[in-house]
Amino acid sequence: MATQVSEGIKISVLTQYQADYSSPQQFHYVFTYRIRIENESPHTVQLLRRHWYIYDANGTLKEVEGEGVVGQQPILEPGDVYEYVSGCNLRTGMGKMRGNYLMERILDGKSFRATIPEFTLVVPYLLN
Repeated sequence: MATQVSEGIKISVLTQYQADYSSPQQFHYVFTYRIRIENESPHTVQLLRRHWYIYDANGTLKEVEGEGVVGQQPILEPGDVYEYVSGCNLRTGMGKMRGNYLMERILDGKSFRATIPEFTLVVPYLLN
């Protein structure tokens, strides 16, 4: 599990290859990732935006940016945890992702970026 803490926001990631939805013969590999966001800070914060960098084994970079996550802009009180599952498609059986969330402290409107740690996406049989 990849984990990173930025300004009291702890982000952890677990990944899983989805063989039933993938088609290696057609260079289509599907992965899911579970994100856990823990507010370890003394401030109430809101997740406003996401920015992803997605790389495949060919060196292709895809950037994804947008509002919130899975249609939500969650507010986390101190000690709260928010989890969601999302996915991505790659044209290779290996890749990696990293990124950040634009967060805002509710009390004073201060914006900051919480780093999403880099994590790998790997078809399990490639590790043998």
